[in-house]
Amino acid sequence: MNRTTHPPDRRAALGRTGAAAAPPPARTAPHRRPTSQQWAAWAFLAPVTLYLVLFYAYPLYRNLDLSLRDYTVRSFVQGDAPFTGLKNYETVFQDPTFGPALVHTMVFTAVCLLFQYAIGLALAVFFHQHFRLSATLRALFLVPWLLPLIVSASTWSWMLNSDSGIVNSVLNAVGIDSVNWLTSPEWSLTSVIIANVWIGVPFNLVVLHSGLQSIPGSLYEAAALDGAGAWRRFWNITFPLLRPVSAITLLLGLVYTLKVFDIIWIMTKGGPADSSTTFATWSYQLGFGNLLPAFGPGAAVGNLLVVAALAFGLVYLRVQRKQYAT
Repeated sequence: MNRTTHPPDRRAALGRTGAAAAPPPARTAPHRRPTSQQWAAWAFLAPVTLYLVLFYAYPLYRNLDLSLRDYTVRSFVQGDAPFTGLKNYETVFQDPTFGPALVHTMVFTAVCLLFQYAIGLALAVFFHQHFRLSATLRALFLVPWLLPLIVSASTWSWMLNSDSGIVNSVLNAVGIDSVNWLTSPEWSLTSVIIANVWIGVPFNLVVLHSGLQSIPGSLYEAAALDGAGAWRRFWNITFPLLRPVSAITLLLGLVYTLKVFDIIWIMTKGGPADSSTTFATWSYQLGFGNLLPAFGPGAAVGNLLVVAALAFGLVYLRVQRKQYAT
């Protein structure tokens, strides 16, 4: 009798040999708790983040919201201003003050930056010689920068007074007629430019002088051995190596000069006849300088300043990226 043979159970055979045993379940990576260093990093980062949100992000958001709505005094308190889109910006662009304010802002910013940087660079090179009392004199040049702006502006208002100012007294002493610095449309913008240049020079001096400290002295010694004069050493060594420091100095000066308000307002209040009105003073006049404040157009003018500063900041970052790439 033939005995039928059955093949052995494959699962049993595999179970005995373990050759094709089922793979063990995948192990999940254990959850790593933050270390003490990570907690410390978050603790240091939290105050800065809170500061930026409260004093930068939220005001920018509120200013943008103001420029897109028709706010009045009542709706500003109750918060029910209707949405108007870009109507406030159209109002600003069509205002007769827009053109002169734009020109004054550009002239004020460009002239101030030029003279602040040029005078600051000249003083930085001068004090880089390390002569006797150089540190003391350099510290004295910081006084205009350390004084409160209201004190500086008030001092210049007194000095440039048409009747009792010391500037006109000096001009009269040398045979020159008095100038209506603050009350003449031809001189009002020049007056505030002079005051702002005087205030901004110390900042350029400090930053550029620190940049000069990083230039190796051996470069100047080698150039002197090659017969290079002082001007050639400055143009071929000092000025090129100061370009990164000069770029950030000009950028910070630009942002500061665009938003200058207190100096102009204290000295001329943007007048006479809007002859020294800039976007900063115009924004204040629209929002707070009238019995019926125009919050929306005032915020729109302020946003134009923000966009201008942001545009120059992006240009700076792009230029720096190209320099590092090369």
